Amino acid sequence: FGGTGMNLLNPALTARAFAFFAYPTWMSGDKVWINTTSADGGQLVDGYSGATALGDLATTVGQGMGNPATETVMAQFGPEGTYSLMNAFLGLIPGSIGETSAALILLGGLFLIFKGVGSWRIMLSFFIGGFVMAAIFSAFAVNEFMGLNPLHQLMLGGFMFGMVFMATDPVSASQTATGKLIYGFLAGFFGIMIRVFNPAYPEGIMLAILFMNVMAPLIDHYVVEANVKRRAKRLANA
Repeated sequence: FGGTGMNLLNPALTARAFAFFAYPTWMSGDKVWINTTSADGGQLVDGYSGATALGDLATTVGQGMGNPATETVMAQFGPEGTYSLMNAFLGLIPGSIGETSAALILLGGLFLIFKGVGSWRIMLSFFIGGFVMAAIFSAFAVNEFMGLNPLHQLMLGGFMFGMVFMATDPVSASQTATGKLIYGFLAGFFGIMIRVFNPAYPEGIMLAILFMNVMAPLIDHYVVEANVKRRAKRLANA
């Protein structure tokens, strides 16, 4: 695209998207390798293949709300379950490397904001957009996946990681202040939408951010155009 700083899309997500669509059987699935080291340091086995929270949630699609078949799954998302909100926030759940601990991701986000690398506007609007979409799903839920607590929904999968480290790419994101708010909100909104509507691969953050990367220049164009028209109108009325 012309060298460093000229990329239209987030480079890391573009590479991941290529790998995902080129090698789908290797890149997709709802299982991850889980370490089984006991608390006292003893090693039980090297590891085992276990389901992720979103993978388990995807099994409830098509079952209907309150279906007995889903009760065992949803019990894992209760206060004492493996995928409880607190466990998801602290990172005590299975998941891809780097995405499981929302608490540590937020600390990383604060560091990026402090250093002036990451935009707080994008992070905040991304979170709000995802929360709004999750709340809409929760209000009109037809299955347990849609009905999950909105805040809990945001703590799972790659939402927080994408919000802090991917959507804030200073080159491929929107450049205007208002554009960053629009860009972030829509990325979070579409991320949860794609996740819930696509149970075959219950995650949508990668695709949502790449889509908004494409739309970012258009967003900035209309934001600048609106500002120019507003100033011209103000000068005409002066």
